[in-house]
Amino acid sequence: MVNGPDGRQEGPEQVPEQAPAQPRALEVREATVRYEGADRPAVAGASFAVSRGEIVALTGPSGCGKSTLLRAIAGLEPLEAGAVLWEGEDLVRVPPHRRGFGLMFQDGQLFGHLSVAGNVAYGLRAQRVPRPERETRVGELLALVGLPDYGARSVTELSGGERQRVALARSLAPRPRLLLLDEPLSALDRGLRERLASELAVLLRRAGTTAILVTHDEEEARVIADRRIAMRDGRLEG
Repeated sequence: MVNGPDGRQEGPEQVPEQAPAQPRALEVREATVRYEGADRPAVAGASFAVSRGEIVALTGPSGCGKSTLLRAIAGLEPLEAGAVLWEGEDLVRVPPHRRGFGLMFQDGQLFGHLSVAGNVAYGLRAQRVPRPERETRVGELLALVGLPDYGARSVTELSGGERQRVALARSLAPRPRLLLLDEPLSALDRGLRERLASELAVLLRRAGTTAILVTHDEEEARVIADRRIAMRDGRLEG
């Protein structure tokens, strides 16, 4: 019991509840990557964690190692030392296609022989998702990225910004547990890049996506990410 301002006794003092900490989804521990014949590692002793639903940006100048680190997380580059874990599981022996991670690159890498809907459905076909469910998911994602009536179009007819929206929809379609974005907007002109950065931030949060964004653009990182981690000369700063 405590005394109130007027001297009367009041109930026990209320301590504000602490919000539960978000569980770590991804942990990178002392990750080191060295290319064959190189004098020094491309990535040296990188350690950080990403919580579920968090968007983290890796920033830094070209050649600092941020894309190499992203590829190591994806399993596309072998680690010389260290570990990459998902929910405590070491992924060192898990091949890239079994990690459940999605990848999106700056050029989108869409399939020119497929329609917009065919591109978005590509990963779902690989998962052998039944056609009705696949078509529903494609429709949901095209609506999410603002292209609800584009399913039958050829990707060769799209603008650069539209192509990147389709690439995002394709990356999200299989419901990846982690989305890795490597300079996804850098090939676009400044005005379009700024607009799509804002849209990407909204889309990722609507989808509840856990993501790592690689970018050399600090403003882009500020707009899209919840948190920024700087790299220089293969090492994380701060």
